[in-house]
Amino acid sequence: MTSSSSSEGPLSLLRITVRRATVSGRFFLVYGTGISVLLGVTLAAFSGSNSFPSAFPLFLPIFGVVGSMGGLVVFSNDRTKGVLEYLIAYGVSPRRLFANVLITSLVLASIVVSVAIGVGVGVYVAKGHGVSSYLALALGIYAIPMTLASAAFAATVGVYWTALSSPRQGLNSPIGLVPFVGILPALATLGTLVGLGLSGKSSTEVFLIVLGTAFGLIAIVVLVLLGMIGRLLRRERLLSPA
Repeated sequence: MTSSSSSEGPLSLLRITVRRATVSGRFFLVYGTGISVLLGVTLAAFSGSNSFPSAFPLFLPIFGVVGSMGGLVVFSNDRTKGVLEYLIAYGVSPRRLFANVLITSLVLASIVVSVAIGVGVGVYVAKGHGVSSYLALALGIYAIPMTLASAAFAATVGVYWTALSSPRQGLNSPIGLVPFVGILPALATLGTLVGLGLSGKSSTEVFLIVLGTAFGLIAIVVLVLLGMIGRLLRRERLLSPA
């Protein structure tokens, strides 16, 4: 009986966190999904056949990160109101609390990506275009993994920021700035590709190499930040600052 309840504990907390994040962060989720869908439909329906495969995968991570902010909204509010302190008192570890935020952010980002790709690619195919190998690779090696990695990056930075700040510093709620932090990798990638295009060095192979490298770099940064959890995310950092 005890083992059953303990095994259901993490699942229950995660389910509650996802539900609360969907409600509390509904503005970010609706905004990120709506802009992604609008962009995909516009490129697929009103642009040339090459515009959608080349542009849509590059912009998708930017809005996917915005849609994932609900998890950080819940974490920041819970720390301020003492909910995290209550959970820690009942034996919930900081790693477990962080994992809830991280997984919740990935779930919300996945919703944005799934809806945007489903609608965008659907309209693109309905207009008589085929799914080229370049589009499949751009979505598979960059757009989808980069969105998830950037969402994880934003969530990790946001959790550290929230835990290490205090109301006196005016930084206890980083929600306003963290989306910009999360979209920096995608913007840097976009700027690199634009620069290559202007210099005449653009090609399908070069574009795919840049996309894969960009994802690899942000994945390494996320892994490094995750490795610092034990040192930076201590119990006393999650207590209510009030």
